[in-house]
Amino acid sequence: MYQWRKFEFFEEKYAGKGLVPEEVAGRIECCSSGRGKIAVGCEDGTVSLLDRGFKFSYGFQAHTSSVLFLQQLKQRNFLLTVGEDEQISPQLSSVCLKVFDLDKTQPEGPSTSIPDCIQILRIFTNQFPEAKITSFLVLEEAPPILLIAIGLDNGCIYCIQGDIARERIKRFMLQVENRQDKTQCSITGMGFRVDGKAFQLFAVTPTSVSLFNLQTQPASRQTLDQIGSNANSVAMNDRLELIIGRPEAVYFYTVDGRGPCWAFEGDKKFLGWFRGYLLCVIADQRNDSNTFNIYDLKNRLIAHSIVVKEVSHMLCEWGSILLIMKDKSALCIGEKDMESKLDMLFKKNLYTVAINLVQSQQADAAATAEVLRKYGDHLYSKQDFDEAMAQYIHTIGHLEPSYVIQKFLDAQRIYNLTNYLENLHEKGLGSKDHTTLLLNCYTKLKDVDKLNVFIKSEDGVGEHKFDVETAIRVCRAANYHEHAMYVAKKAGRHEWYLKILLEDLGNYDEALQYISSLDQGQAGVTVKEYGKLLIEHKPTETIEILMKLCTEEGTYAYMLPSPVDFLNIFIHHPRSLMIFLEKYINKVKDSPAQVEIHNTLLELYLSTDLTFPLMSQSQANINENGNGTSNGKLPQEHKDVKTENDHKQRLEKGLELLKRAWPSDQEQPLYDVDLAIILCEMNAFKEGLLYLYEKLKLYKEVIACYMRAHDHVGLIACCKRLGDSGTGGDPTLWADLLKYFGELGEDCSKEVREVLTYIERDDILPPIMVLQTLSSNPFLSLSVIKDYISRKLEHESKLIEEDRRMIDKYQEETSTMRKEIQDLRTNARIFQLSKCTACTFTLDLPAVHFMCMHSFHQRCLGDNEKECPECAPEYRSVLEMKRNLEQNSKNQDQFFNQVKSSKDGFSVIAEFFGKGIISKTSKGPSRSPDSTTAGF
Repeated sequence: MYQWRKFEFFEEKYAGKGLVPEEVAGRIECCSSGRGKIAVGCEDGTVSLLDRGFKFSYGFQAHTSSVLFLQQLKQRNFLLTVGEDEQISPQLSSVCLKVFDLDKTQPEGPSTSIPDCIQILRIFTNQFPEAKITSFLVLEEAPPILLIAIGLDNGCIYCIQGDIARERIKRFMLQVENRQDKTQCSITGMGFRVDGKAFQLFAVTPTSVSLFNLQTQPASRQTLDQIGSNANSVAMNDRLELIIGRPEAVYFYTVDGRGPCWAFEGDKKFLGWFRGYLLCVIADQRNDSNTFNIYDLKNRLIAHSIVVKEVSHMLCEWGSILLIMKDKSALCIGEKDMESKLDMLFKKNLYTVAINLVQSQQADAAATAEVLRKYGDHLYSKQDFDEAMAQYIHTIGHLEPSYVIQKFLDAQRIYNLTNYLENLHEKGLGSKDHTTLLLNCYTKLKDVDKLNVFIKSEDGVGEHKFDVETAIRVCRAANYHEHAMYVAKKAGRHEWYLKILLEDLGNYDEALQYISSLDQGQAGVTVKEYGKLLIEHKPTETIEILMKLCTEEGTYAYMLPSPVDFLNIFIHHPRSLMIFLEKYINKVKDSPAQVEIHNTLLELYLSTDLTFPLMSQSQANINENGNGTSNGKLPQEHKDVKTENDHKQRLEKGLELLKRAWPSDQEQPLYDVDLAIILCEMNAFKEGLLYLYEKLKLYKEVIACYMRAHDHVGLIACCKRLGDSGTGGDPTLWADLLKYFGELGEDCSKEVREVLTYIERDDILPPIMVLQTLSSNPFLSLSVIKDYISRKLEHESKLIEEDRRMIDKYQEETSTMRKEIQDLRTNARIFQLSKCTACTFTLDLPAVHFMCMHSFHQRCLGDNEKECPECAPEYRSVLEMKRNLEQNSKNQDQFFNQVKSSKDGFSVIAEFFGKGIISKTSKGPSRSPDSTTAGF
């Protein structure tokens, strides 16, 4: 038979000297606990309430005779008693049920008060005949509803349900046994079981165990067992199981019938349940003694055992177990704290019991882990490393891992350490250092299988069990590249996956294939990081991937990466960059980055020192002994020829790009003009410079290019094309060209004669300036300009003669005007017109005569007409012209523009002087010459 270990997990309080107070004078018939007090019913009909430590609180007379049963309610401070009172008539039973409200009192005598009795019910009626009450139980439903079960010695249970205080009740009866022998059918114990809204009642007799379902009408009965129990050996546990004590064992019952049993020998006087412990008072017939045992059924141990006197009542209150003896002595037994219990077990090295104890007591995880740690330390000290590690593994999450790791760092215990680290990662608590240590253990053990299980976990959460970067780094260092790649790929660490492929394995084809399988954003990031390496080894394939990234169809242009983002990967491979950008601009015509792309392409086209890769491996090597080659390489002169031809082709592409990227209908080109000019200057690209200067209308810069190249034919042809004012050209180019030949310092008579032809045709320079310009060149003779000077002198002579005739004419007209003015000022005017100038009728009075010799009827003139209608328009036009001239004198920009654009600027200045605009100094407005004569 299994021998249960005994421990002292409980202790007696009050030094084991508890006594029922003297105020409780009669024999105790019943007890009940609840709401911090103990209610004691005596044979004299009194009820006493005791506080903590069995201190008397107060008492009152509940019944005139004996108190048979009582029960305190938990939800309300009510006390229900069953007792005998005076019999009023022979027809009425003396047994009644009373309900006391302990919160309400009524005075009784000068100094005492008793609880208010709010209801008295007769238990036995005509329908419910009287019998001996053997058990009493109250269930609190939703307040104020109560369900009272009263067990009788005739095998019946009387039930009262409802609001007892208001007597809104219903009564019904349950028949358990129906035998003549009352000793075999009396109700010895009952227990309520509440499952949601379902109410069930266990009923025990000496010969049966029954279960009533109170939800049905009438209540249905189910027999669970054909063997019952005597009084006081029935209880309910916290799992709503019925407990019955018999001499051979203690049985547990559920709604399905008999459950487990525990073989505790002896007559069970009392059974109870306290915080998961089974309480049992067992009578030993051999030595006529009683033993009180507290059983921990989960851990199969006796938590406390003590020999006691004859017990009359057992109940639980104040967090303790209370035993009241026949002699009114009392024991109060309380549970020790967990720390004390564990210390007791640790001293005896009962670590297994301690672990089971903390687990069954539902202690917190930290306390459980501490017990496991101590057990592990104990096993470690005995060199039982496997079992010690098993305990340490259970502490994961509460015990610092370094505490365990330090104990097992020895190489001989690497298997245990590996096991611990595996469990640590399994629970997601492994740090970077733990991952490093575990992987190092695998590599030292060369345990590829476990490494596969750890790395290639198929549960889909392997990446969450360890630090991915650490795992990859350790696997790479140990040359487990396949595992490192697996982790990187599964965790989506594309940069690590490619790093291993490219740097460790040199597998460029697979790397390119992997990049192609990524989405656009991730592929772009990886190409930026590893593009330099890929371009170096797989330029064609890398360019194809870039084209796919930057020109993917079905994607909005603004969402695509720009080729400019990838320029840095071509830093050592400009030729590949040129190929990539050419392909891009041929496919994408309206790229947002076309300016930057054209700038880069232009720089590549014009560069003279473009770095070329080695000859392609696909080109057949020339025989070592043929055509003057050695070691399969081309001779230097062949390389120079190829380089020169390639440079020419790129220059042609550059010029084509300059023209194509500056459409005629756009004011600005699709490249940076300033940068393009700088590149052309740096690389001496004359054709590009000429095109750009001409597009920018920098004609002087155009001819400067020809001058620097001493290209006289091209220079004159350029001036013919750009120096014609009729087509929007700049005629001053001829003057610059003449100055160039004048300072050339060599014989250029033919070119000078051709230049003078166009200068003379457009009258660009006066002869004196031509002479001064050409006089600087000692290689030019006078014969070069002799014909030009002769023609200019003849032309000037004709102009002088014409000017003299005009001067004489203007002087004569001026003299005539002055005489007329003098005549008007000194002599009288005789008006002899006989007809009106307006209507041509005979002139009669009243008439108006004007100084201009026109006469009008007054009626033919308008109101307030003071000017001659015939002469006024001409006069007003002269005044308007004068005002315009005065207004133009304030517009300096117009004056300078005319001087600049005129072939002969001096003539423009003379014209402004002649009109009196420049020399006018009067501040006030001039008066009209006719202002004094109008109206005569």
